Amino acid sequence: MYVLLLCSLCVAAIAIDRFIFYRRAQKGISPFLESLPEITKKPLDNAVETCEKETNAAGFIATTGLKAAEESTDVKLALDTAYASAAMQLRARLNYLSMIVTLSPLLGLLGTISGMIQSFSIFSLQAGQPLAITGGIGEALIATATGLCVAIFALLVHTYFAQQLDKILNDLDRAASIVLSSVYKGNEGQADAT
Repeated sequence: MYVLLLCSLCVAAIAIDRFIFYRRAQKGISPFLESLPEITKKPLDNAVETCEKETNAAGFIATTGLKAAEESTDVKLALDTAYASAAMQLRARLNYLSMIVTLSPLLGLLGTISGMIQSFSIFSLQAGQPLAITGGIGEALIATATGLCVAIFALLVHTYFAQQLDKILNDLDRAASIVLSSVYKGNEGQADAT
């Protein structure tokens, strides 16, 4: 039972941590993505400066890509690296939730088996006293119910954050595409001018 309590506390801690992190990663992301095509039309140093002011994940991606273009390095590689880094930070701790979803019912069943073993050992020692075994059976059923409740809670939290993760990664893809297309358009314009 104590392990199940620890699991539920871990789920709550991860949920709070991810909620704060995802909220910060999404803060103002839609308006920024709407304005990003216009931002990328500015000279690169101004565009980088504008994107650096953004605290959301798309701002990080855009800043990285525009800095790479400004430094004449491989923009696609810089965007891919920044995307992978952001995705790793966004996915952090979600595997623990998945583990707890699987582990909690197993721990509940382990508690059930332990309670049943206690009940039957009492039953064999005190034959003829049916009330002596009900405590162990009650403990067994509580362990199972607790394990299932923790698993359901973890599953709900994991599903919510997996959905948020998909949404943010979609926005990151969009930001990378906008930056990449604007950099290539800028290069074509420079080539035409020469």
